[in-house]
Amino acid sequence: MSVLSNLKPAQGSVKKRKRIARGQGSGGGGTATRGHKGQKSRSGYSRKRNHEGGQTPLQMRVPKRGFKNINRVDYIAMNLDALQKLADKRDLTDISFDVLRELHLVKRTDKVKILGRGKLTRALNITVHAYSESARKAIEEAGGTANVV
Repeated sequence: MSVLSNLKPAQGSVKKRKRIARGQGSGGGGTATRGHKGQKSRSGYSRKRNHEGGQTPLQMRVPKRGFKNINRVDYIAMNLDALQKLADKRDLTDISFDVLRELHLVKRTDKVKILGRGKLTRALNITVHAYSESARKAIEEAGGTANVV
């Protein structure tokens, strides 16, 4: 019969941790298992990422190309046929950026541009950041309005 005060782990299942750098008798004294001298034995040592032992690193050997335009505006493209499906499915007449956000189709920081693929069968009032010419024309022909945020 076992009593709670007599419980202990099974024989050999718990191992004592090795106490490094606690004197010669510990087996890990002296050099603290780091070998002798050299950069890797010092405290605070960490090898730099991409260090190739003095050889010119890959990112310096490969030539640079092109540039990144810091003024570029990235739009999330949405076509008229997608808006028509959305309007039919949710029974919407007004589609704005806020509605698209609530439906988790865009993020708060995104900008949306409507493109002209597809047909509109109902008048939709759409308010987003930009439109292509064909999209604006198709929206107005269907009796809707194309407003800019």
